[in-house]
Amino acid sequence: MQAWVDPFETWRRNLEKKVAAGQEVHVELLSGLELIEEATKRATGEEATQLAQWAARLRDTTDAVARVALALDTELAALMARHPDRRFATTYDKELRVVVDRERARFSTWYEMFPRSCAPEPGRHGTFRDVEARLPYVAAMGFDVLYFPPIHPIGRTHRKGKNNALVAALDDVGSPWAIGAAEGGHKAVHPQLGTLEDFRRLVQRAQEYGIEIALDIAFQCSPDHPYVKEHPEWFRWRPDGTVQYAENPPKKYQDIYPFDFESEHWASLWQELKSIFLFWIEQGVRIFRVDNPHTKPFPFWEWCLNEIKRDYPEVIFLSEAFTRPKVMYRLAKLGFTQSYTYFAWRNTKWELTQYFTELTQTEVREFFRPNLWPNTPDILTEYLQSGGRPAFMARLVLAATLGASYGIYGPAFELCERVPREPGSEEYLDSEKYQLRFWDLNRPDSLKDFIARVNRIRRDNPALQSDRHLRFHPTDNEELICYSKSTDDLSNVILVVVNLNPYYTHAGWVDLDLDSLGLEATQPFQVHDLLSDARYLWHGPRNYVELNPQVVPAHVFRLRRRLRREQDFEYYM
Repeated sequence: MQAWVDPFETWRRNLEKKVAAGQEVHVELLSGLELIEEATKRATGEEATQLAQWAARLRDTTDAVARVALALDTELAALMARHPDRRFATTYDKELRVVVDRERARFSTWYEMFPRSCAPEPGRHGTFRDVEARLPYVAAMGFDVLYFPPIHPIGRTHRKGKNNALVAALDDVGSPWAIGAAEGGHKAVHPQLGTLEDFRRLVQRAQEYGIEIALDIAFQCSPDHPYVKEHPEWFRWRPDGTVQYAENPPKKYQDIYPFDFESEHWASLWQELKSIFLFWIEQGVRIFRVDNPHTKPFPFWEWCLNEIKRDYPEVIFLSEAFTRPKVMYRLAKLGFTQSYTYFAWRNTKWELTQYFTELTQTEVREFFRPNLWPNTPDILTEYLQSGGRPAFMARLVLAATLGASYGIYGPAFELCERVPREPGSEEYLDSEKYQLRFWDLNRPDSLKDFIARVNRIRRDNPALQSDRHLRFHPTDNEELICYSKSTDDLSNVILVVVNLNPYYTHAGWVDLDLDSLGLEATQPFQVHDLLSDARYLWHGPRNYVELNPQVVPAHVFRLRRRLRREQDFEYYM
């Protein structure tokens, strides 16, 4: 990496300023002529001739206006940029690589769904063909990533029953994260879901709706996984001759065996785990959600992700690492494209403001891309449990507008599923993790239309497709949070106000930083609520808002500046 001072571009910038100020620039033009003549000596061939011609034209032209126009011509600037004066260039002693991800790494809208619960009638195990039939439903809500929990055969030894019961009934389907059975392991699909050919067909059908399929990759095994017999050296064996199962005292997960990354045979284990990603890439998958990556060695991820991205740079990896911030950030630096966050547990205005200021206005934004999830199959927060429908609506708007990438676990989210397994638990009662569920997608209380509207707002407004220009604005009510997002040129500005209290109407005054929004204090401006389609005319920085959570707990305003007034009509953009 090399850097140098550009005398010509510096001269050109200063000339523009002096011309704009109406100053005499005869001497400045002579200085510019010298710079061009020096560049002529550095250039060769046709471009040396072109620079000499520019110098001659500038020397021979007598009209002052024409000379300035020649000096500031963009064609000359481009020619000079190709032949800079590098005598005093400095070279950075390290070679740095720049990774450029595709757009969906920056802006994506995820929907998580258990394929086995997609059957159109209760009691039947869903299939990939059933998922195909549900693609129009997912597309209509505006999601572009459809994410599945593990789709592999499920172990039978120590299978968990409904609601995580230690003893399973004969008809219990088990946890998809207990991967592997006689039918195969990480490179096989559950036979009740269909075949690999059915899966490839689903991937292609989803693409027709603008949807990519994302798969969960969980590097762990059930006791029945073929790896346990074929490669016992990849597991940790206890003195009693049994494999060490997963534990998080006092919890025990006898149905899951973790890999032993400290084994003497780690090299062959690494190669096999990489081959799992490559196998699914061959089936057409380019997005992976990785389960608990923080419980595996950092050197493995650095090697594995770099190996895959070398040949498939378009692959996106979402890190599901609910752990300490430094660890989450380290995984991002090692190559994970996106990451889960603490958003689900940030509920107050202070918590949200502090957290998202860290994510978007510090050095963290240079390497960490947040993906915001208000719920997951493992996370049913107290806020959603107690707040009902208004809480789900508020958290959706927050996730969809605070972050350029967000996701929901459905249909539990749009149907406002909020009953915990027991008081104080974040586990769902009758969780899909352990049983089939039938979802009535046409329930009149579904949030599907509201979700579709929010996602349409995201697609239509580039300001919401990046996290670079998030700014919070003060309010005089702690239950109201206000923030804005904008494009670089301020051609698209979105202002969001959310009532964080799902029980009561709250009102207050917002104090806007008009400069950051591209607004003038002396001019009125229109705020167009994209959720309700209402329009309001605001004046100055201080304006009143009132939000009833039983109706809609948020405003998502697009700011429209006044262009002109003709007779009795005002025009806004």
